[in-house]
This record gives sequence, C-alpha cells and structure tokens, in this order.
Amino acid sequence: MSPWIRIRKIMLRYFSESRWYTIASISVIYAIIAWMLLYLAGEDTLISGADFFYWLAVTASTVGYGDLSPTTPAGKIIVALYVIPVGLSIFAMVVGRIAAWVSYHWKRGLLGMKPIHVDQHILVIGWNEHKTMLLLDLLLKEREALSEKPDIVLCVKADIQNPMPDKIEFIRVDSFNRDEDMDKAWVASAKTILIDNPQDDVTLTTALYCTKRNPDAHKVAYFTDDTLVPLLQQHCPKVECTPSVAVEMLAKAAFDPGSSVLHHDLISVDAGQAQFSVDVPANEKSLPVANVFINLKKHYDAIFIGFAPKGIYQNLILNPSSNTEIAPGDKVFYIADRRLNSIDWRMLGE
Repeated sequence: MSPWIRIRKIMLRYFSESRWYTIASISVIYAIIAWMLLYLAGEDTLISGADFFYWLAVTASTVGYGDLSPTTPAGKIIVALYVIPVGLSIFAMVVGRIAAWVSYHWKRGLLGMKPIHVDQHILVIGWNEHKTMLLLDLLLKEREALSEKPDIVLCVKADIQNPMPDKIEFIRVDSFNRDEDMDKAWVASAKTILIDNPQDDVTLTTALYCTKRNPDAHKVAYFTDDTLVPLLQQHCPKVECTPSVAVEMLAKAAFDPGSSVLHHDLISVDAGQAQFSVDVPANEKSLPVANVFINLKKHYDAIFIGFAPKGIYQNLILNPSSNTEIAPGDKVFYIADRRLNSIDWRMLGE
C-alpha cells in the first residue's frame, strides 16, 4: 500500500469520526498554516496578535465584516484558495458536530436514557396510554396550586418517548424491581410514588419493591382486581390502594341520581368544588371537630368532611361527631374551590 493511500485512509477515518480533539488539531494546524502563508505574502496587518484570530474567525465562517482584508495580490490568492475553502469546511464540521451532540442528548432525553437529578419528586410508575396522560395532566394542574412545585418523573418499560418533554422528566427501564434501573428514577428519594400498570401482578410486585426501597414515601397503587388489595395491604399497610370503583358508582347513581357527577366533581381539579387534604401541624393543640367545621366554613368557605388519625388512611373517619378531637399530626379532609395553602389553626380551634 502506497504512503498516499495510507494517509488518505487515516484522514478519512479521523474526519468521519469528527471527534473534538480531531477538530481542534485540524483547526490549530489550519491557523498556523494560514499565519505562515500570510506572513510570507507580507500581510502584516492581518497577522498581528488578536487581529489575526479575529480576522481568521470572521473570514473562515464567511461572516466577513470587511474591516480587515488582504491588500497584496498573493494575500488575496491565499485567502481565496486556502483560508476561505478550508476554513468553511472546518466551520461546517464544528457546526455539524455541535448539532449532532445536541441531537444525541435530546434523543436520549426523549427516550428516557438521559440521567436525571431529582429529590422529593412525584414518581409515576407504569404506562396506560391515555389514562397515564390524563393522570399526568391532572398532576400538573394540582401542582400549580402548591407553593413548592415538585418534579414529576414518569418511569416506564414501554417502548415510547417522553410524552411531555417540556413538563416532566422521563426514564425508561427494563424492570421495575431492579435497583440498577430504578436508581435512574431516584426511587429512594421520591416523596410520592404512584403505581399504575396494565397488569395487576406487575403493580403488586412494584409496590412491594418500592416499599422496600423507600418505606417513607407516600405510595398509591391502582388495581383493576380488588382481590389483590388485601394481599398488598397485609404486607404493606401504608400503601394506599385504589381499586376500580366504576361498578360501585353505577349502583350508587341508580338509587341516588347525580352521585356519579358529584364524585367526579370532587376529584376533578378543574373549576368547581374539589376535595383536598392538609396535615395538622405538630406544634398545634387538639381541635374540636365542631369548631373546625364551623370555622372552616366561616373563614375559608370550605366544608370539613373527615380526618385520618396520625395520617393513617386506613383509619379514615368521615363525618365524626362534633365532640371528637382532632390531634396534631392528623390529616384533615375538606371540600373547597381551591387548595388552602395557609391555614390559621388557632383560629379554627376557637
């Protein structure tokens, strides 16, 4: 093999890879040769210090402001046959490399392959197409009413792209039960974990895994088959299970017309009344239910409907007697037209 063919193959290999060190080396060699040729041509005004780098940059990129230009015939030939053609090629290579780098990282983000860094976030595990899209949309609307807006992370196994790249983080994994995969979604630092998969058995095993990795997070699991709910709560009593209530809603609406509309309105985040919850601060005193009921309506135009002692949802008490005491750490449920982010608890207890 002749030396020329060997050199040509080496140059083609490095040019095709277009690595940064290759581009930097070519640029340096290009600048050195340009300076030497202009020096030999007597273009003293073009090769002096910073003026040379400024002129070379605007000329090679074909911007050409015209404030500096060759004056000798040899200098003009050098610029026409070497500086502009070679410089334009290098400039196109740099632009192409930057575009490829940006496109590569953008695609990694869309495909859920890009590392993320979140904490105290809402982690949604599973993909149910339109149902998941509706869930994400509702979460985004609910988040708008919060003073601190947590990140929302969607973690899926399905071969999809980020459905909301400008609003949520996205991670695609091979398994919901493998540490290496779930660490990408920062499952151990999530504040809330919502689990909804087309297969109930996957939801069950994922809930067990998340309880082991993050026992302090608020976890909610949706099941189509109600028989799996007792099984999960036997091992993970703190997981809030949400079974399908479509049949129960039909039966209720049959005897109490309008019940389905009422329940839909209470869980909707659109305009109108909705159901919210809030924790009683640990430094407050116990509050009589009668006082809370009256003062919520009087001062906040909200309706008290019940509370969960110590925040344990399985012990939820609805419509308690008026002389019942609500203790610090309990979770209060109420109906209002908006979430109450600032409550004067002492005023409620009066």
